[in-house]
Amino acid sequence: MDELQISTDKIAQQIDESNYISRDLSWLKFNYRVLEQAKHTDRSIFDRLKFLSITASNLDEFCTIRLGSLYNYLDYNKERFDYNGLREEPFRKLLLAETKKFFIDQNDYFVNSLKPMFPENGFVISKYSELSVENTQKVNEYFNNIIFPMLTPMVFDNYHAFPTLMNNRLLFGVVTKNAADVQNQQRVSFIQVPQNLPRFYELTQEEKILFVPIEEIIRNNIHNLFRNVEITGTNLFRINRNGDFTLEESEDIESNFLEDLKRKLKTRRTGRVVRMDVEENPDPWMMRLLKIQWDLDEHNIFYVPKESMLEFNGLMQIIGHKEFKSKRFQPPAPIKPLNFPEQGSRDLFEVLKERDILLHHPYNSMEPVLELLEKAADDPYVLSIKITIYRVAKESRVTSALLRAAENGKHVSVLFEVKARFDEENNLREAQRLQKAGCFVIYGVSSLKTHTKLLLIVRKEEDDKVYRYVHLSSGNYNESTSRLYVDIGLLTTKEVYANDVSEFFNVITGHSQPSTYRNLITSPRDMRIQLCNLVKREAENARNGIPAGIVIKLNSFQDKELIDELYLASQAGVTIKLIVRGMCCLRPGRKGLSENIEVISIVGEFLEHSRIYYFHNAGDPKVYIGSADAMVRSFDRRIESLFLLDDEFLKKQAINNLRYNLKDNVNSYIMKEDGSYVNKELNGEAPFNIHKEFSQVTREVVMGAKLF
Repeated sequence: MDELQISTDKIAQQIDESNYISRDLSWLKFNYRVLEQAKHTDRSIFDRLKFLSITASNLDEFCTIRLGSLYNYLDYNKERFDYNGLREEPFRKLLLAETKKFFIDQNDYFVNSLKPMFPENGFVISKYSELSVENTQKVNEYFNNIIFPMLTPMVFDNYHAFPTLMNNRLLFGVVTKNAADVQNQQRVSFIQVPQNLPRFYELTQEEKILFVPIEEIIRNNIHNLFRNVEITGTNLFRINRNGDFTLEESEDIESNFLEDLKRKLKTRRTGRVVRMDVEENPDPWMMRLLKIQWDLDEHNIFYVPKESMLEFNGLMQIIGHKEFKSKRFQPPAPIKPLNFPEQGSRDLFEVLKERDILLHHPYNSMEPVLELLEKAADDPYVLSIKITIYRVAKESRVTSALLRAAENGKHVSVLFEVKARFDEENNLREAQRLQKAGCFVIYGVSSLKTHTKLLLIVRKEEDDKVYRYVHLSSGNYNESTSRLYVDIGLLTTKEVYANDVSEFFNVITGHSQPSTYRNLITSPRDMRIQLCNLVKREAENARNGIPAGIVIKLNSFQDKELIDELYLASQAGVTIKLIVRGMCCLRPGRKGLSENIEVISIVGEFLEHSRIYYFHNAGDPKVYIGSADAMVRSFDRRIESLFLLDDEFLKKQAINNLRYNLKDNVNSYIMKEDGSYVNKELNGEAPFNIHKEFSQVTREVVMGAKLF
């Protein structure tokens, strides 16, 4: 015990002494902030369950990718040092211990705080044993007619190989004995719960909706699958497999590259198991077998209380139920962009010849972008459309417009990033549809992931004058997520942007290396060095007594080189404010290192997704917007872009955007030196919730915006 305590203390000291916060531990802190949203008593039970469901989805992705990445080092005996200096095995134990703590907190809150509220809100998650005789009969008929024919027990014994069990699926491990077997050997059979059936069977009783979990129905009818044998254990469990893989470019893009991608997608189904959730008190014999089979230990096993449930993602069926629509959060109607009050009444092609438009979603609708694309698809004067796509909606108006444009004889070039994590299959399907329609489709660029969001429309007018309509954005061309994600984008016809974007498309679709861009900073070529140079300039100004300041808003902050430059700028006296929604490896407020750096995180009703980089520049601010977070992957392994705002009013809009973020005291968390977060206090001020205030912004407010 003493040795364990010494080891634990040493690890804690090593973490505390590091100038950097662990990426993975910081990410877990982010998921706690999401869980906090489920604890807001001013939200309906359905919105609180939504946030709980999001934490479960986040945790699955974390284990699949981040924990999976760690196992890539462990399983192949490769060295890996975390940002806090810990080696692979100590970090594995620490990471799983912290993940398990979160898992326990998550389940405790569901069981003790949320579940008791169900009856008063018109529903319950009902156990099979609690059903009336009539409802039990209905449930059994549903099992016999629908579920039973779909189930396939897969036995594992001396004659049958261990089956491939699917990732993120509810699974039963059924332990049986056969009295006729002279050796009285135990066997285990695995049953995968069908994922194409609803998570709950719905019944109505006394004005309440009963949601009966599908696993409850199967568990209580499982004897129908095992005739003339004794069932000694029925164990419900679920697994996360390693889904982190590196896609290398093939020389033959048309065939090998796409086939390679398809093969690697399948490895997500067969990758090594990194986490197993199982109902408490599982059969010890089965658990021993699975630990050996999957090379697991107790660190990887997460026990789910009987009163809780496996897979909170399934709650979306309850949250989205039509009976509860009026009780869920309804986003306010979007307002018209400040620089486009005529939205809906004037031709957008003509307006963009006069002025640029800055869109701030979801407060502004994505409609102008969709309108531009759909008009371009049918407009006889439009010659070509070029676009980069990272994620699209399932029934996408974007891809529909591109298909129509191709059918109308326009040149359509689409760089479709088929490596967008967890959207690969949808993107691959959509890309192939476009290619069949005659679009020029590029399936990513070499081993890089194309994350930039750009659109270029070339239109030749009646007088033979050519206009290039450009859209640059931080967000995806996805009309569904644009109603929930906070993003920022620019619509323009200015030649300075059009030339940069045209050059950039030539780089990513052909073989070109432009010497310079006017308003773009791109990666992997020079984004890190240009951002570091902008930071250095602020530090130099501060050393010379010139006012200096930096405000950056992004999703994640991890790149050590940029962090180190910010540390040096802080030591030079530059005031630095960071708004980082997710994980942040920079350690703020450390004496002698980062005393002038503050970090806040905003987590609330909308998902903060915009990236804005502000540099005071001796009173003539430089403001960049775009797709890139300050991540190693963004600077080295992705095609990203940041664009400089040159219109004074639009620049003011972006500055006001940052000012409002810093002013928020409802959704904001302050990061402490040790990497923990605390709620921002009101300190006698009126509540300021940016997710409401941005719907009421006026030109006058924007014109008065200042940061320093």
